Amino acid sequence: MIIVDTALARRESEGRPIQVGIVGAGFQGAAIIRQIVTTTPGMRVAAVANRHIDKAIEAFTVLGIEPTVCDSRSAINAAIARGQPVVTEDAVGLAGADGIDVVVEVTGSIDYAAEVVLAAITAGKHVVQMNAELDGTVGPILKQRADAAGVVYSFSDGDQPGVQMNLYRFVRGLGVTPVLCGNIKGLHDPYRNPTTQKPFAERWGQKAAMVASFADGTKISYEQAIVANGTGFKVARRGMIGPDFSGGDPYAPLVPLEETIASFAEHLSAGGPGIVDYVVGARPGPGVFVLGTHDDPRQQHFLNLYKLGTGPYFCFYTPYHLCHFEVPTSVARAALFGDAVLAPRGGPEVGVIAVAKIDLSPGDVITEFGGYHAYGVAENSEIIAQDRLLPLGIALGCRITRPVAKDSVLTFADVDIPPGRVVDRLYAEQEARFLARAPKLEVGIAS
Repeated sequence: MIIVDTALARRESEGRPIQVGIVGAGFQGAAIIRQIVTTTPGMRVAAVANRHIDKAIEAFTVLGIEPTVCDSRSAINAAIARGQPVVTEDAVGLAGADGIDVVVEVTGSIDYAAEVVLAAITAGKHVVQMNAELDGTVGPILKQRADAAGVVYSFSDGDQPGVQMNLYRFVRGLGVTPVLCGNIKGLHDPYRNPTTQKPFAERWGQKAAMVASFADGTKISYEQAIVANGTGFKVARRGMIGPDFSGGDPYAPLVPLEETIASFAEHLSAGGPGIVDYVVGARPGPGVFVLGTHDDPRQQHFLNLYKLGTGPYFCFYTPYHLCHFEVPTSVARAALFGDAVLAPRGGPEVGVIAVAKIDLSPGDVITEFGGYHAYGVAENSEIIAQDRLLPLGIALGCRITRPVAKDSVLTFADVDIPPGRVVDRLYAEQEARFLARAPKLEVGIAS
C-alpha cells in the first residue's frame, strides 16, 4: 500500500520502529523475518518464538544477527528493553512481552496457535496471522475477543485470502457490487497425501503434508471460508463449484479467466449474498479474482470502454500473491492505522468440515492437515451446526470411534475429542454465541 511506505519511513526517521514478535520460524516465518530485517524500514523483529529453538536462532544468524536466547517472559522483557533480538521456545511469553506492538502468528497449528493468539489479545497486542486453518475454525470468536480488548485481529496481505479482500475493497470502492470472490488453483485432487507430494515438497523446502493440503482442497477451502467470513458471502454448495479446466493435468494450457465466468453465472442471484469459490486451470494463476456488477448503464459503458467487457459480470483480478513479501504491510496497517486486512465481520458464514480421505476405522487418529485420513471441504456454517458436522480444525488429534466410509463427512458422533484443548473451548463459545443450534461439546469457555 502506498500510504504504508510513507508512514513506515516516518517511523524510521523518528527512531520509533514497530516492534514485531513472530511465532513460527518455519518456511514462511523465516521468510517474514528476512523480509522485515532486510527490506522494511520503520519495523524491527524484536523476538521470535519456535517450538524448536534452533530454527529461531538460524532465522537470525543467516542474516548476520546473533540473538539472545530467553526462557521466560521476564527474560524476554529485559532483552527487548536492551534492544537485543530475542529467540525463545516460550511463545506465550513472547505474546505477552513488554515492548511488542504486533504478534505475527505463522505456525499453521491449531491449538498451539489458539493459545498464543489469545495470550497476545489478552496482553493488548495486535495480531496478524497467516493461519487460515485457525481463522477458519475459531476466527469469529477471536475477532470478538480482539474487539473487546481494543486491538486488531487480522489475516495477512500476500496470501490469497488477504489479496482477495484487498481486491474486494478496491472493487467496492469503485461503486461495483462484488458478487463472487474467487481463487485460482493449478490442481485439485482430494486424495493427494504426504507420500504423493513428497518430491514437490522436497524441491521447495516445504513440508509434504502442507503441500498435500494445497492439492487436496483443504487449504483453498479454508482460504475461501475466511473470505466468506470477512464479506458475508456463502458457498453455492458444499465444496464450492470449482470448475476444473485442467483435465486433471496441472501442466495443461491455462484457460483465460474470463472464459470461466459462465460456470458461476447461474449461481449468482440478484439481491442475495455473494459467493466464494475457485477455478482450476485458469490464467492468470496463481492469482485471485472478484466478479462484480453495476446497475448504472452509463458506468457499464465506461467499464466496457476500459476493456472489462459488456457485463453483466465484470472481472477484476490480481495475477499474483507474494506471501511473506507482503506481510510487513499487514503489520503496518494494524499498528499504524488500526486496519485489518481481513477479519470476520461477525459470526461464521462458512466453515471447513472433515471428509474421510480413506475408509476410516475405529482407533484411527486424524493427525494433520493434508495427511492420510481426511481432507477439508467448505460448507455453510448453519448447516455445519444443524447437522453437527465435524470441522477439520477440531478433527485433528481426534480418534475415530466407528467406521466412516471414504468420502463421507465426519460428525462429532464419529470421534473422541482429546480433553483440555483451547480450540474446543473457543469453538463451543463461538457456536453458542453466533449459532442457535450449537454442537454440544462438554467443555468450558476459554479464559
